Amino acid sequence: MELSALTAISPIDGRYRGKTSGLDDFFSEFALIRYRVKVEIEYFIALAQLPLPQLTGIAISENGTSITDKQEIYCRLRSIYENFTTGDAQRIKDHEAVTNHDVKAVEYFLKEQFDSLGLSQWKEFIHFGLTSQDINNTAVPMSLRDALDKSYLPLLESLVETLEQRAEEWASIPMLAKTHGQPASPTRLGKELMVYVYRLRTQINQLRAVPVSGKFGGATGNFNAHHAAYPAIDWPAFAAKFLKDNLHIERESFTTQISNYDNLAALFDALRRINTIILDLDRDIWMYVSMEYFKQKIKAGEVGSSAMPHKVNPIDFENSEGNLGIANAIYAHLAQKLPVSRLQRDLTDSTVLRNIGVPMAHSVIAFHSTIKGLGKLLLNRDAIDRDLAAMWNVVAEGIQTILRREGYPKPYETLKALTRTNAAVTAESIAEFIDTLDVTPQVKTELHRLSPSTYTGF
Repeated sequence: MELSALTAISPIDGRYRGKTSGLDDFFSEFALIRYRVKVEIEYFIALAQLPLPQLTGIAISENGTSITDKQEIYCRLRSIYENFTTGDAQRIKDHEAVTNHDVKAVEYFLKEQFDSLGLSQWKEFIHFGLTSQDINNTAVPMSLRDALDKSYLPLLESLVETLEQRAEEWASIPMLAKTHGQPASPTRLGKELMVYVYRLRTQINQLRAVPVSGKFGGATGNFNAHHAAYPAIDWPAFAAKFLKDNLHIERESFTTQISNYDNLAALFDALRRINTIILDLDRDIWMYVSMEYFKQKIKAGEVGSSAMPHKVNPIDFENSEGNLGIANAIYAHLAQKLPVSRLQRDLTDSTVLRNIGVPMAHSVIAFHSTIKGLGKLLLNRDAIDRDLAAMWNVVAEGIQTILRREGYPKPYETLKALTRTNAAVTAESIAEFIDTLDVTPQVKTELHRLSPSTYTGF
């Protein structure tokens, strides 16, 4: 069958294609090839800018004329990856079918491009002194950085902003809290949502603080070939500058043939923590819906249950939770596996690296679902007020704390005897209890002011 949204095996490329298609630019096979081409081109330009003696006279032969302007030459070279097409990518895949080596295929493609530009004399400086992982371990971090900046973080910020708007809307709504699933000191709905805003913004800052780094150092990380060819050049310094100025990532100073992957693992751990917070939010909102604190907007034509016509299920939060779980399982494997390699390298990193877009795609699906769910919530103030009014025993904490302040004997035990029974505690019984206390009229007035709807703190 021809690949389509209906025939795709993964829901990422099938059912949820509309939500994940933007990630093609960073994690598809096409994207990986394009980023590899970019690294190779930028590396050649950096060698020319050193300059290597053999690259001082590079020129483009065009229609019998010679173009020697370096900036024009570099512009022509950069256009190879800036205007990269699926046809170009397919040409590289055709080379790979012969070489059985995906990075070598890129080199052969670029040599063809150099021939077309009249740069054949200098084409052996493509991939000069490098190993495949110099390309992969810079291309992949670049793609992840761009995905975070251009796709992931804007969507996550939209989720946080949506949540903050709801928190502000419901900032003053008193609500019964639940600890251990049992009624606890009252809180405010808006504050409980702000907890998640605060947690997410903290983790976003931590995510941004993780360096995006790559390996660049030749076959085993020592620049053996570079040093043999040009022993006078400080190749580690060159590589650090190249990665910073041209690729905008940090160079890992000491590596084997492959990246240490420690920073990449830290990124995946940070992404997993963000997902965990949103999963926690999903479950809490789900609970509030089940408690009828929220109703959900009804859309004409939609069906909640195939058997029960009345149902409006919290499916957006359930969808989000499921996708976040899948994402976190993969993030955990990536973070645990990538920093571990046998001696100077094995190939176990290669396969898993090709899957880093999968957990991000499931995360993106989840974010969309949570945002949609938050937008459908309708406050059911009646249910919130009903539960709050039925739990006057929650003001016991405030009463006994004021009594502690006044030096009243055994205030905790006194309130425990009143409230820790299976009998209902009402406004009237609390008022009667306060009137029996041996405290000043002023303190009694203070205690009478306490109620479940006002005992909410800051």
